[in-house]
Amino acid sequence: MNKKITVIILTYKTNLQTLKNCLNSIDKNINILVIENSKKFENEKSFIKKYKNLKIFCTGSNLGYAKGNNYGLKKITTKYALILNPDTICQKNFFKNINETIKNVKEFHVIGCQYSEKFLDKQAGFFNDNSSIRFSNLTKVDWVKGFSLLVNIKKFKNKKIFDENYFLFFEEIDLCKSIKKKFGNIYFSKNLKIKHFGLKSSTGENLSDLEDLDNIKNWHYMWSNFYYHKKNYGYFFSFKKNFGKLLRSFIKTILYFLLLQTRKRNKYFFRFFGLCASMSGKPSCFRGKNYS
Repeated sequence: MNKKITVIILTYKTNLQTLKNCLNSIDKNINILVIENSKKFENEKSFIKKYKNLKIFCTGSNLGYAKGNNYGLKKITTKYALILNPDTICQKNFFKNINETIKNVKEFHVIGCQYSEKFLDKQAGFFNDNSSIRFSNLTKVDWVKGFSLLVNIKKFKNKKIFDENYFLFFEEIDLCKSIKKKFGNIYFSKNLKIKHFGLKSSTGENLSDLEDLDNIKNWHYMWSNFYYHKKNYGYFFSFKKNFGKLLRSFIKTILYFLLLQTRKRNKYFFRFFGLCASMSGKPSCFRGKNYS
């Protein structure tokens, strides 16, 4: 087994075929931890039997992205962790390229991976620069996306990498912000190629589940948006930045209520109350009906 890297895949009732596709793309000599964000992992015995390099842990409840990944990070003993979304597939020579990258760049905190040639500026970038970004094979940046994140464990105390106040959204951006404040190193690698399908990490098999998931996302996006800016720039900066969103969400909630457009009404209703909760200092507690 590779003694340098452990892969951590955080799941929540994930479609099993989606997860299998991810697991099949990982080299057989790489240790894998699947962290199931609930009480039970479906078909655990068959997965353990098929994937000899796999261990599965259940958190007992839905902890969210930040706390769930921190839970997994505490269980590994390798120098590096690769945090993967379950709806990703590692491309050819991915782990060979990771080993070469580690040899060449030892003093890093995190390295982000590439999922698209077209949208590089949405995969990594700089906090205070809106200009177009040109990436070489390895570029030092301010932030990277969290769907595939190579983490240098020794750079973090107690393996508590993510701020556990977040449940959904902004976790990796906040992580990168805290690294930059400490003058740490963040890189984006074009050699570490991943397919990321997006929106397939949870099952969402029926309309009720999908609507519930949309409500959760809308609530937490606004909660996390306000919390991130409050934490890093101060309460009044965040209030000023988000007040327009608060007002628009309130107006559109009333508008779509009168127009009997339930889905659009719910979108802005949950955005409004997520933002209100964050502004008033309440925790990111909303879990919907089916995702607790």
